[in-house]
Amino acid sequence: MAQVQGAGHHRSRRGRGHRFLAAPRTVLLGRYDTAGRLRYVGRTTTLSQAVGRALADRFAPAPAGGHPWEGWAFVAGWGTSRLLDVRLVRPDVVLEVAVDVAREAGGRWRHPARLHRVRTDIDVGSVPTFEE
Repeated sequence: MAQVQGAGHHRSRRGRGHRFLAAPRTVLLGRYDTAGRLRYVGRTTTLSQAVGRALADRFAPAPAGGHPWEGWAFVAGWGTSRLLDVRLVRPDVVLEVAVDVAREAGGRWRHPARLHRVRTDIDVGSVPTFEE
C-alpha cells in the first residue's frame, strides 16, 4: 500500500451541473518531492458512484491560480487523445492506494492505483516523498 495526496479528479460527463464535486470517477494522485513540488504519480481505477460521492465531501476546490497542475491536460488512457474533464482540488486529503511496481521513466505508476481508503490519521507532511 502507498499513501498519496488526492490532487484532482475526473468526473463523468453525466455528472456536470450542480456541485463542484458531485461524484468523482477517478482521482488524480500526487506526492511532493524533496523540493516541495507536487508531482503527478498516477490516478485511481474507476470509482463506484457511492465511493465517488463519499470522496466528494472530503475534497475542496483548489483556489484559482493556486494549483501546480493548473493548465495541464490529462488523457483518458494509453494510446488515446481523449482528454479528461478534470477538476483540481486542494491536495490535502491523504489516500491509501494499492499499486504495482511498474513505473514509467518519469516515476509515475504505469497502471491505475486501486483506492483502499482515506487516511484521516495521516497528515500530508507524513506522506512519503515522490523519490521514496
